[in-house]
Amino acid sequence: MQTKKPSAEKPAQRVIKKYPNRRLYDTDTSTYITLSEVKKLVMGSQPLVVRDAKTGEDLTRSILLQIILEEEAGGAPLFTEQALANIIRFYGNTMQSFIGPYLEKNMQAFVDMQAKMTEQSKSMSPELWSQFLSMQSPMMQGMMGNYVEQSKNVFVQLQEQMQKQTEQLLGSLVVKR
Repeated sequence: MQTKKPSAEKPAQRVIKKYPNRRLYDTDTSTYITLSEVKKLVMGSQPLVVRDAKTGEDLTRSILLQIILEEEAGGAPLFTEQALANIIRFYGNTMQSFIGPYLEKNMQAFVDMQAKMTEQSKSMSPELWSQFLSMQSPMMQGMMGNYVEQSKNVFVQLQEQMQKQTEQLLGSLVVKR
């Protein structure tokens, strides 16, 4: 007799429908939900997609941007005005195709570093936490070093991609004799 191993299946993507009256309908729970409830799903790492109930168009990005807008308008914003202005400047710029992946990879490196810190901190007593916070620990220095190294690697990859595209562009502009 064979025993089945538990499968490590990826959770199913949750479908949220957006109706013309701006209401959001969670098809998993068969209930209307608010934007703050969508935020809770995102915070819980629940894969989701938001679709227009009539056309089926994917509205996920616009809903996520709406959540970010509400968060930025409240309490303590994540982005400074300068950071937002710089992001806007990248739209329509030749760098636009590079900045998204660059930011995404850096954010993922930061999330990975945070997860490692969280995992390592589970075994720490309050006294160790106090010592950890009062001095720069080698663990923190190592993790920050890893983050900086990953960030540098992403930047180098970005530069290489730009160089290749520039060479291709210049190569296509060279007049052949």
